[in-house]
Amino acid sequence: MIIDFHTHVHPPREAARPVWQGRCPATIENVLRLHDEAGLRWSVISSAAQYLRNHTRDSALPLLEESNRFLAGLRDQHPDKVLALATSIPGGGDAYIRELERAVKQDDMRGVLISSSHRGAYPDDDDALDFFQACCELDIPVFIHPPAVGFGEERVNIYRLASSVGRPFDNCLALSRLIVRGIYERFPNLKIVASHLGGGISEIIGRMDYAYEMGDEAYFLGDYEPMLITRKPSDYLKMMWMDTTSYHTPAIKCAAETIGADRLVMGSDAPMLLTMKQRSIDVVREAGFSPQDEAKVLGGTAAMLLGI
Repeated sequence: MIIDFHTHVHPPREAARPVWQGRCPATIENVLRLHDEAGLRWSVISSAAQYLRNHTRDSALPLLEESNRFLAGLRDQHPDKVLALATSIPGGGDAYIRELERAVKQDDMRGVLISSSHRGAYPDDDDALDFFQACCELDIPVFIHPPAVGFGEERVNIYRLASSVGRPFDNCLALSRLIVRGIYERFPNLKIVASHLGGGISEIIGRMDYAYEMGDEAYFLGDYEPMLITRKPSDYLKMMWMDTTSYHTPAIKCAAETIGADRLVMGSDAPMLLTMKQRSIDVVREAGFSPQDEAKVLGGTAAMLLGI
C-alpha cells in the first residue's frame, strides 16, 4: 500500500492567478492521473495556500473556508482514492479554530496544513497555543508546509532558490522554534508532520543539541532563556514525523537515522512537478529499508496518522 501524504490541489481562485499562465498543474485531474500511474492506494490532497501571503488573518478566513469546502467536495467525488487536509492559520483565533473543527467533524478532513510562517508570524507564537490544543483534542496531524517564501526572501529571488532553498529554510526555522519554545512540553501528544524532510533539520539538530547542552560554556552564542524544554532538542525532534519529499535518498537515510524510519511518510509534492511522483517512490525504495520499514514509510505510518 502506497499513500502519498503530500499532493496539492489549488482552489479555483489560486489556480486562476496570472503566475500559472492558465495551466496550473495542481489539479485533481493531475492528482488522479499520477495516482493511477504510480499505483497508489490513497492520495492526500491539500492546498499549499501560498496565496495567504497577500492576506491578513481577517481577510484570509473566508478564503480558507472556501478552500476547505472545495477540497472536501473533490474528496467526495473520489472517495476510493482521495483523502483531504484542511488549511488554517495557527494564530488566527477562535474563528479559525471553529472552521477547523467544522472541517474535521462535518467534512471528515483528516488533518490540517499550516504554513511554517505567515507574514512574519511563526507557529510557536503564543497566540497559536489554542490552535494546537484544538488539534490535540481533534487528534489530527498538523502538516507544516512552507509558504511561497519566508525567511531570507530578499536573497533567494534568483535561480529558483526560493523553492529549492528558501522554502526548506523556513520550514526548518519553524520546527526549530517550536522545539526550543517547548511545544511538546505543552502538548506531548501533538502530531506534527514536517514536509520536505523538515527542511534539513536532521542535519543541523546536533548543533541545536550542543546549543542546549553546553550551558554557560557557550555564553558567547547568546542567551538560552527562558528555558522552556527539559530535554535536548533531538529528543523532541523524534516526537515529530516527516514526509520524504526531498528527491534525495541520502537525505532520507539521514532522517531515518535521526528520528527513525517509523517516523517517515512518503510524499511527492506532485503535482506541482508532475515528473517527481515516481521519483519520490523510487528514492524511498533506494534507501535500503527493511521490508517492514519500507512498508511503513510508503503507507503504513500515514495510514495510522490519518486514521485509515
